[in-house]
Amino acid sequence: MTRYLNLYWYFLIQRLKVLMEYRASFILGASSTIVWQASSIAAVWVVMQKVPILNGWSYDEVLLVYGLVTLSKSINHMFADNLWTLGRVYIRSGGFDRFLVRPIDPLFHLLADRFCQDGVGSLLVGAALLVKTSIALGIDWTPDKLLMLVVGVVSGGFIFIALNLITCVTAFWIVDSVPVTRLVFDNHLFAQYPLSIYPRAINILLTWVIPYGFASFYPASYLLNRDVGNIAWFAPVVAALLLFFGYRFWRFGLKYYSGTGT
Repeated sequence: MTRYLNLYWYFLIQRLKVLMEYRASFILGASSTIVWQASSIAAVWVVMQKVPILNGWSYDEVLLVYGLVTLSKSINHMFADNLWTLGRVYIRSGGFDRFLVRPIDPLFHLLADRFCQDGVGSLLVGAALLVKTSIALGIDWTPDKLLMLVVGVVSGGFIFIALNLITCVTAFWIVDSVPVTRLVFDNHLFAQYPLSIYPRAINILLTWVIPYGFASFYPASYLLNRDVGNIAWFAPVVAALLLFFGYRFWRFGLKYYSGTGT
């Protein structure tokens, strides 16, 4: 474990050196995400102007849900965005072969090969929303709520990573896995709003099938003292199970990889 942590730190430093060679690109990449997030928040504002209380949720409460899922997504965006490029960039070109001849885990190498600066923008937006809504809603940050914040955001980030990993593995068979990944990933847009506003089927989908609800609705409900039971604390278990299945599926798919011959 220590070896891989040291290796990741080395990869990260080298990546940051490359990014700092083109500082304008780095700043634009992070800023573009902030602008995109601002437009999405504006869309929430427009909806809430028409419906001030959304099934019992106020504007600031909805923003809290949005902020939490944005923080979780930023973890995935910064540290695992390379999963999106597995088929198009690495398998199609034959570049994936170099991961197989080096004495480290190929999945680790894929993840460490690129730090995505765009995720920094999402991190800043999510943090700003958390601070803004915390003040507006007067959240009392007791130790258990602080722990829930950390558990919800970190577990949510790993849930994003695990779901992207599971879907990106299809690249070993169809090369371009982006459509499959997007089919699952785009469901997180529903999790930007409270799950209680949706029909029961969607609620179940985003809790037990594509569980983005653990990155937004459930931790937000706990922070707001809404009665959802102890389900919010299941997030680490859900994340661990998805990561285990994702890695096993990755190992299975790896057996079917064949190089391009280039």
